[in-house]
Parts: sequence; structure tokens; C-alpha cells
Amino acid sequence: MDHSPGFLAHVEGRRPHVHEVSIPDTLATLQANPAAVLIDVREDREWNAGHATAAIHVARGVIERDIEKLVPDPSTPLYLYCGGGFRSILSADSLQQMGYTNVHSVIGGWRGWQEQGAPTIVPGTDTP
Repeated sequence: MDHSPGFLAHVEGRRPHVHEVSIPDTLATLQANPAAVLIDVREDREWNAGHATAAIHVARGVIERDIEKLVPDPSTPLYLYCGGGFRSILSADSLQQMGYTNVHSVIGGWRGWQEQGAPTIVPGTDTP
């Protein structure tokens, strides 16, 4: 996707405030810590086309509104991904401003998740 210069500058301005984590590290944490939550912040149509197996869906447009109902403990480890890692940075930064203290943006997002062969659910396929 071709992102606008203003959007990219905004993301880069927030990036230093967000902890980014690799896909292998995310998978290891999810395996070791059942309290950790993987959140897909993409739009509904993106989620419906396929997503990480362990993920819950809370789109970027509603995450601030809905997060406290879904994850009331602000110390819960949260791992956010989007398509490529930009919207997850913005979402992670926003959640931190709301008081969440253990928030991470997954480097590479959904594209990286698929490229690395991490577990997925893709509707219409035989494998989860």
C-alpha cells in the first residue's frame, strides 16, 4: 500500500514511544503466557479475509472505545498487529495513553505473520 507522507510522518513520530516486537517473540510469549492477548486492529473486511489464529478483532477505529470492556486489566500483555505495522503502532500508542502498560506492536503485521508461516485462519481453506 502506498501511504501518504503525512501518515508516515505521524507513525514515525509515535514509533519511539511504542515497544515493537518480532513475530517469533510474539508467538513465544503467547505460548508461554495464557494471559497475553493478540489483537488484530485491521478493518472488518481485512479480518474476514484471514487473521492470526489466536487473535481477537478490535478494529483501529473502535479500540479505544472497546478495549476496557474486552481487557479490563491495564497490565495485561497486549500484542497488536495490522496489515504491515503502522496502524498497530498508532493503536499501541493510544492504549498506552489510556493507561495500558504492557502494549506491543508486532513488527511486520499480517503480511509478516503470513510470510513467517505463523498460524492463521483463512476462510474457505481446509486448514486453520
